[in-house]
Amino acid sequence: MIAVARFEIPLGQGADFRLELEGVRAVLAEAVGFLGGEVGQNLDEPTLWVLTTRWENVGSYRRALSSTRAKLEAIPVLARAIDEAGAYE
Repeated sequence: MIAVARFEIPLGQGADFRLELEGVRAVLAEAVGFLGGEVGQNLDEPTLWVLTTRWENVGSYRRALSSTRAKLEAIPVLARAIDEAGAYE
């Protein structure tokens, strides 16, 4: 499955936000079932950012988000995502 989280971040905060998203990706990468992930900034609208991750299945993704480390380090950043559906087959 693929999980997509999009964010709108003011231009002056982009460099710091990239580091935060890379940290989230690193936390999630430790989870069983993580297959890969990328962080990106939109080329046309530089205030838009994305974290895309790939998982063996939806259960792996959900378990990763429920880990203690994810709750402490990843969820606070992911909570800033644009409110939209983000899990895909």
